[in-house]
Amino acid sequence: MKTQTLKETLFRRLALGTATIGVVAAATFAHAHGDVTPQAVDTSSLTQLGADWRIANPYRDNADAIRIGDSAFNQNCARCHGLGAVSGGIAPDLRYLERGDEMDEFFIGKVRNGVTRNGAVYMPPFEGMLTQEAMWAIRAWLETVHEEQ
Repeated sequence: MKTQTLKETLFRRLALGTATIGVVAAATFAHAHGDVTPQAVDTSSLTQLGADWRIANPYRDNADAIRIGDSAFNQNCARCHGLGAVSGGIAPDLRYLERGDEMDEFFIGKVRNGVTRNGAVYMPPFEGMLTQEAMWAIRAWLETVHEEQ
């Protein structure tokens, strides 16, 4: 009977240890997700868009914007959305965002305003941290890695 009790005790300790590691890892990811310092994106070679926000991507198929967007994504978005936009599960896999004007307004709204659910920040707002030009360059690059679901 003592052997069974010892096994049960070891199992409980293992389960408690595993649960503790899981809670610490989740807290680390949650803290890291909301504690991102955006990196500056040099968009000086792109046509500057001014103060009025566009609802459709003016840089679609622009090779320079795609190059800038690739770098900007890796510096500012890949931490959560994954390298090459291949999500590891923390945030949505952006390769599946539909191409074209229909999804542009949705995309820019989420990037500008962030995403909050039930008071929890899932993605911080990037307006004021990234320029409109940088956001649209990222969108231009994302369309080059698009995949159908």
